[in-house]
Amino acid sequence: MEQYEPDRLTPAQAAAMRRSFTNGRAALTRRSLLRASAGGALAVGGLGALSACGIPAAGQSAGGTSAEDHSAQEKTVNFSNWTEYMDVDDSGKHHPTLDAFAKRTGIKVRYTEDINDNNEFFGKIQPQLAAGQDTGRDLIVLTDWMAARLIRLGWVQKLDPSHLPHAYANLSQQFRSVDWDPGRAYSYPWQGISTVIAYNKKALDGVEVKSVSDLLDNRKLKGRVGFLTEMRDSVGMTLLDMGKDPSHFTDDDYDAAIARLQKGVDSGQIRRFTGNDYTSDLTKGDLAACLAWAGDVVQLKADSPDVDFVIPDSGYITSTDVMLIPNKARHKTNAERLIDYYYEPQAAAELAAYINYVCPVDGVKAELAKIDEDAANNPLIIPDKAMQARSHPFRSLTQKEETAYEGKFAKLTGA
Repeated sequence: MEQYEPDRLTPAQAAAMRRSFTNGRAALTRRSLLRASAGGALAVGGLGALSACGIPAAGQSAGGTSAEDHSAQEKTVNFSNWTEYMDVDDSGKHHPTLDAFAKRTGIKVRYTEDINDNNEFFGKIQPQLAAGQDTGRDLIVLTDWMAARLIRLGWVQKLDPSHLPHAYANLSQQFRSVDWDPGRAYSYPWQGISTVIAYNKKALDGVEVKSVSDLLDNRKLKGRVGFLTEMRDSVGMTLLDMGKDPSHFTDDDYDAAIARLQKGVDSGQIRRFTGNDYTSDLTKGDLAACLAWAGDVVQLKADSPDVDFVIPDSGYITSTDVMLIPNKARHKTNAERLIDYYYEPQAAAELAAYINYVCPVDGVKAELAKIDEDAANNPLIIPDKAMQARSHPFRSLTQKEETAYEGKFAKLTGA
């Protein structure tokens, strides 16, 4: 595991980080850089004291495999994360929140940006985990569907509640209940990812867009509508528009959503299915409206007066990137202390001010306002209760469902 050394940044990386700091937010959001494919995700499935906090008791999972914890003797934690997913100072050489954690605790964070894709990273760590070996990492951040796979396989460790007082107290209600990790026994959110409708006001030229139905049915938008290559986002938003709950839907519901999207493809209403490349099309006006990730929209709005967003009355899809401790990690307690640190409002606010995704920490708004008042008042970063109530997760899938659903979606998108 290579230790984080600021002076090893390339000039291009340092320049990008300086631009991000100057703008007060990440010029390239993590999802803009690379939105990982969810293909191949699999399904999963006592913290009884958490019930008082609104977290249901954890399910009876076999749990992962621990190793001898060297945290007391080795004041370090090996942390693997995605690129552009951590605060960086003006010089582009330091991560202020990690530095503050090390100064307070004496625990040095070996921070590595070596996650570029969920499936790719899974392939990297799978041999060691399958063999019951240490991956060299104490803390990793993966998207919820991949986290569900690792939990199901028994490859991550249960968290110790006594090491996570801030996390258990301050986790936002929006993220407390997930079917793939009941009771948050194994994972805690790093950031939330919301799927919304973004539009270019100039390109719309007076056409009103408030729903997925408007995207699919308003002929004035023919050929200027975009959906996402992420199955859970595009199908989930369509299910919501049809009055279905993405956390409780049937095969017939899924097929109906696919048929509705197929009609949009066949009629030419949908221009194309995109990854993060919708950002340039939307800014230019080639797309008048599209499904978009909130972290991108924050930056797009800052850069272009024509771009705005809407939350449909039917609701929106929310996913998360979560922190996990792999089996055989040498520094489990140190990793838990780092997880808990990012649930302290001040640290959470500093991170949110930089990366601009949905902050999963209650009580962060006042701290964030001291840094960036606009960010504190932005519902895409700090959702109010009304917006939280409109968020919906996409349910866990069985392996059979995953294969069938991804196959149908791939046929729809031409992938």
